[in-house]
Amino acid sequence: MKEGPDIARIAALIGDPARANMLTTLMSGKALTVSELAEEAGVTIQTASSHLSKLDDGRLLRPRKQGRHKYFSLASDDVAHVLEALMGLAAGAGQLRKRPGPKDAALRQARVCYNHLAGDKGTQMFDSLMGHGHLALEGDNLRLTPSGTEFVAGLEIDLDALRKARAPLCRECLDWSERRSHLAGSLGRAFLTRFEEMSWASRDPKTRVVAFTRHGADAFAKLFAVP
Repeated sequence: MKEGPDIARIAALIGDPARANMLTTLMSGKALTVSELAEEAGVTIQTASSHLSKLDDGRLLRPRKQGRHKYFSLASDDVAHVLEALMGLAAGAGQLRKRPGPKDAALRQARVCYNHLAGDKGTQMFDSLMGHGHLALEGDNLRLTPSGTEFVAGLEIDLDALRKARAPLCRECLDWSERRSHLAGSLGRAFLTRFEEMSWASRDPKTRVVAFTRHGADAFAKLFAVP
């Protein structure tokens, strides 16, 4: 018997079309009910419950009960990174949906990847931070430089609080549409939250689209110009 992690079981859990639809829907970062996920997957509530039980057993989901309702979200950032990487692999292999939806262009421009910014704007931000020396790679690890610390402080992001959190501060995430890196980790999440606080952008409650205002898009372009 081969030793090591059983990737076949995880792959089988993700590989079912209904379960894949549920998981990608949860990439919005929101916790959803069984009925909401059943609608997204195009299956009955009973079938959805069976799928969710399997995903929960595989530790891909985090179930929470509130009142009479049970909500499901992705178990961790790691699950989101795997899903985003699989989307990139599928896109690169030409495995695309036959009928692109009306939000496809908007999703490629800017979207939520679990809790951070992805799409064209996400990779632009990453390239800018790297190009200006605010982020640096040390082996496989991404770190915030002293100039990056000043840059983040200028945006009134509390770095001390982020560093106390359990999640990594900076982390690369492979963007499925751009097939380049964008910024994940607690800092990536904090950037997106700050853009919303400054009214530069807002999340579409029904999709993963992040819509920038004209002012927000202009300010973003100036702040994250790529050298």
